Amino acid sequence: MDYLKLDKSQTEKTVFELNVLLADYHLYYQKLRNFHWNIVGENFFDLHNKFEELYNDAKIKIDEIAERILTLRNQPLSNLSQYLDISNIKESDSDLKDRQMIDTLLKDHGPLLEQMRKVLSTAEEGGDEGTVDMIGAYIRELEKTSWMLDAWRTKTGQTVAKSTS
Repeated sequence: MDYLKLDKSQTEKTVFELNVLLADYHLYYQKLRNFHWNIVGENFFDLHNKFEELYNDAKIKIDEIAERILTLRNQPLSNLSQYLDISNIKESDSDLKDRQMIDTLLKDHGPLLEQMRKVLSTAEEGGDEGTVDMIGAYIRELEKTSWMLDAWRTKTGQTVAKSTS
């Protein structure tokens, strides 16, 4: 790993946190597939398409995280049992209603963002700008997705709260 000019012991800390994020994204991805397959009702068309968009994005991130771990000259976790053991995300039932699905995803965004921030912190400590750049973009994208899903579940006629500062 000499060519990356990164401290090996610090990089191992970053890789550990990346592997947790990889596990989180695998469970999040499968949850999105579950919801995509099992959505019914008046919001079927909107959410069926949105869940597909989200799982396709998650699939790309899974590959990028694994490839970043490989770039750091480590091996990504690749067994479902390992993912289930270390993930901050839990599996969901298949019979949720549309609002429950959105609420569940937004609830999962908290642990995902928290794990991304752990990766960001360890990568910054180790001077790993490549990981910092990648994860910073992920945070920005997930925050925007969270805002959009929250706007979807807001009752029609409500407005965005104005800042009092």
